Amino acid sequence: MKIHAILDSYFEIASRGSSVRREVIAGLTTFLAMVYSIIVVPNMLGSAGFDPGAVFVATCLVSAFGSCLMGLWARLPMAIGCAISLTAFTAFSLVLGQKVSVPAALGAVFLMGVVFTAITVTGVRTWILSNLPPGIAHGTGIGIGLFLLLIAASSVGLIVRNEHAGLPIQLGSIRGLPVILSLLGLAATFGLEKRKVPGGMLLIIFAISVLGLILDPKVRYQGIFAMPSIGGEKSLIGSMDIVGALQPAVLPAVFALVMTAVFDATGTIRAVAGQASLVDSKGQIVNGSKALTSDSVSSIVSGFLGGSPAAVYIESAAGVAAGGKTGLTATVVGFLFLLMIFLSPLSYLVPAYATAPALMYVGLLMLGNVAKLDFDDKIDSLSGLLCAVFVVLSCNIVTGIMLGFGSLVVGRIVAGEIKKLNPGTVIIAVVLVVFYAGGWAI
Repeated sequence: MKIHAILDSYFEIASRGSSVRREVIAGLTTFLAMVYSIIVVPNMLGSAGFDPGAVFVATCLVSAFGSCLMGLWARLPMAIGCAISLTAFTAFSLVLGQKVSVPAALGAVFLMGVVFTAITVTGVRTWILSNLPPGIAHGTGIGIGLFLLLIAASSVGLIVRNEHAGLPIQLGSIRGLPVILSLLGLAATFGLEKRKVPGGMLLIIFAISVLGLILDPKVRYQGIFAMPSIGGEKSLIGSMDIVGALQPAVLPAVFALVMTAVFDATGTIRAVAGQASLVDSKGQIVNGSKALTSDSVSSIVSGFLGGSPAAVYIESAAGVAAGGKTGLTATVVGFLFLLMIFLSPLSYLVPAYATAPALMYVGLLMLGNVAKLDFDDKIDSLSGLLCAVFVVLSCNIVTGIMLGFGSLVVGRIVAGEIKKLNPGTVIIAVVLVVFYAGGWAI
């Protein structure tokens, strides 16, 4: 009871309408929803010449550090990990595309984190957040919800690439085990959440994982413990080449990483905070400055450890949907990632189709932002919807935000509503358009 009291007092659990048990379950749910990153990130960077074992350790450590920093300092239920989109850019564009060495690429990640943190602590990111129009703020949430649905559906084969017709995607085989289990899991999630069963999504993830172990030959028990690859000649810790990252050919990539992180991570934080009802009456995120600093500092640490740029994971919304409202949720995630350094074989027991129902459910919940749009102000609401649609069509949050800002500014001018535009909105729109027109976008 004493431990519960200490946790409740520090994380303000009761005052936010939660409980220790609910926060722990929410942390487990978020962890299971994003644990795929410790497999995906090493594979992506490994294809570019990074040592996969060293990247695995770095990914776990970055997720542990960032999530604990967010939980213990910012006290918010948002988990941090190596961002998949920025990992792809680092591996395929920077290293394989521009032939940048691995140490110089890590130096670029480190520099990106330093600049990102400077932008954060000087208040630039907070300024951007305060100048985010309501329609685009809600549109970002809608777009991320659709994006989550697309990610989850494609991860299990429900949606596949269309290789023949003129459209980019098509329906996959609905007879496959992953599709069947994920759709049944989603439907069961509806029922459990309606009945308010504590940890309903976690139960679904566990049940599907067990069924996968029984029915799917690809899901195999590979042991429990494995010693991490930390030291030795393959270790990437401290191997970054900052001087190499300062070369003229690499600096534009650093700028692209910073710009993408500013809007992608900021939009994600805003969306998850809104989902958790952690936005005050003035539209400000509770402990927002600490949250923004947590993910930017994590990128500095990631560059030093040998990982890719870090950011708040949108999968944090899965934990929020499971009831997470405080930093205890993120802290649980951090400790679980720390344990994964020694328990790496267990990560292979949770297939993508076990976590897909949670992501789909969260994506559907986030579509509720449509009701928050003010359709009496068509320019604001339609700019928000344009933002939402192109977040998913381009698979890029920043692209959607850029089109949303651009359409809002042009729409206001054409409608003769220039007085409704504040200088901040116009400046952000211009910067984003120039960023894309200059070809720096990821």
